[in-house]
Amino acid sequence: MTVSCPDCKSVFRVDPAKVPATGVRARCSVCGGVIAIGGGTLPVSVTPASSSAAVAPFGNGQSRLTPIATTPATAPLPQTASVMTPPAPATVPAAYQPAGASTATSTATFTPATTTPLSSPATATPALGKRPINPFLRADPAQRARRLARALVSDLVAYHPQKRDEGLRDGTLRQLFREEIKKSYEEYVEQVGRDVAEHSPYFQEALNEILAGGRRLF
Repeated sequence: MTVSCPDCKSVFRVDPAKVPATGVRARCSVCGGVIAIGGGTLPVSVTPASSSAAVAPFGNGQSRLTPIATTPATAPLPQTASVMTPPAPATVPAAYQPAGASTATSTATFTPATTTPLSSPATATPALGKRPINPFLRADPAQRARRLARALVSDLVAYHPQKRDEGLRDGTLRQLFREEIKKSYEEYVEQVGRDVAEHSPYFQEALNEILAGGRRLF
């Protein structure tokens, strides 16, 4: 049991087996004050515990007590800070864990699926020996043939302006543009078809209106 000094408030631990049945008066070893201790509950012959202070009688039937600590009883006892235990990591369901991973404590690692780049659409490759479709051929057959003829002849004027002026001045336009007209007509036939080229006046009209400047030279 423990007793405290009424004067200095020092706390002492006393073995009840050492206290006589009639009680005892002990003197505080800190301040010298007198502490009255009630009668014990065990016979005196019981051997006290090694950790308990013995109540040794001294003059006038008093005993001297050794304090447990010199700190007064009113001083608050140090409190042990509670250690916060971090929560256990959440267990990932087995359905989301990779093969071979532990389902108890390990965290599953999710590997993003490899994104396969979409293959670019195959570029249309023109057939060998065929020319790409001319944009002038998208309209009505007759209209597109006329537009193509005027475009081909306009290119002759744009590429050879000095030769055209010389041919108009000297009257040698047909001779000077013989090769150029032949190549343009072959392209015209290839684009619109020979039947349309031979049974329509579009190419000849373009030569007279554009290359010859409105003169009927072709």
